[in-house]
Amino acid sequence: ESRFEEIKKDVTTYIKKIGSNPATVPFVPKSGWNGDNMLVASTNMPWYKVWNIERKSGKVEGKPLLQALEIMEPPSRPT
Repeated sequence: ESRFEEIKKDVTTYIKKIGSNPATVPFVPKSGWNGDNMLVASTNMPWYKVWNIERKSGKVEGKPLLQALEIMEPPSRPT
């Protein structure tokens, strides 16, 4: 949990530095080795509740990485 929070803090700082809003980025603790929080919610991380993000259409929340990837919207780009 402490390592996840440390990484989340560092990534949040970087996201702000490049001009993006960290509230639009889901942070998901996962273990590819064990499959924790990859496709389904894991019981191996009881401290982790949900990720939540803000979008123009409202707030969205979920738990595993797959859900976070499925709801991502591409950023708008100038034409």
